[in-house]
Amino acid sequence: MAKSYDSLIPSIEQRESAWLQLRERLARVPKGNLRPAITISREYGCEGFPLAERLQKLLETSSGEPWTIFDKALLEKVAVDEKLSLQLLSHLGDESHAVDVLKTYFGYLTHDEAYAKLVKHLVQIASSGNAIIVGRGGAVACQSLTNCFHFRLEGSFAFRASTLARRLEMPLPQAEEMVRTQSKLREKFISECLQTDITSSRWYDAVFNNERQSVETIAQACMQIIAGGWPEKDYFTSSR
Repeated sequence: MAKSYDSLIPSIEQRESAWLQLRERLARVPKGNLRPAITISREYGCEGFPLAERLQKLLETSSGEPWTIFDKALLEKVAVDEKLSLQLLSHLGDESHAVDVLKTYFGYLTHDEAYAKLVKHLVQIASSGNAIIVGRGGAVACQSLTNCFHFRLEGSFAFRASTLARRLEMPLPQAEEMVRTQSKLREKFISECLQTDITSSRWYDAVFNNERQSVETIAQACMQIIAGGWPEKDYFTSSR
């Protein structure tokens, strides 16, 4: 029997708990100490979550601090869960910056209130740092945040279908149909909400061909970009 796509991703509860613990820890850090954040965009079927997991381990080892991965499910839970929203705001303070970002990039072009609410929280999470955000147009939404690095994965249709078939243990024709359908739905939804082309390289620090490069190679390249571009050079040391 084929696996569900959700089965490939660690439980929301586990990641939510880790994130709340991280927020408590960072709340004790003096104001003004920025932490980096990462967004990962990918064509459907590329290894976006495996890349996020590998980056999480590399970043935690290098920084000596915990990092949290946010995908669609966890972001949506934060956006709709009143308790989580209040905890987020209590740690991050004034939400005006997130609202300003929302207006800057979205204006009143999007009529999807649920997505607008999600993006507000996405920007707040990215602003606080130590977050890896997978999908949801994060690169565009967080473009004005100076602490963010943005990466994108691409690959041929054949590669994405075969990768999905392998990961979900499903027949290749079924995976091909999934990639064909989901690719159109995702790109249409995000593009309509953001009123821009999320596939444009101008949004990203780097775009990687997932078909030609392994997750490990891409993760190491991302680390070089992040460590090289972060102003506090002693942040990324394994001696902490």
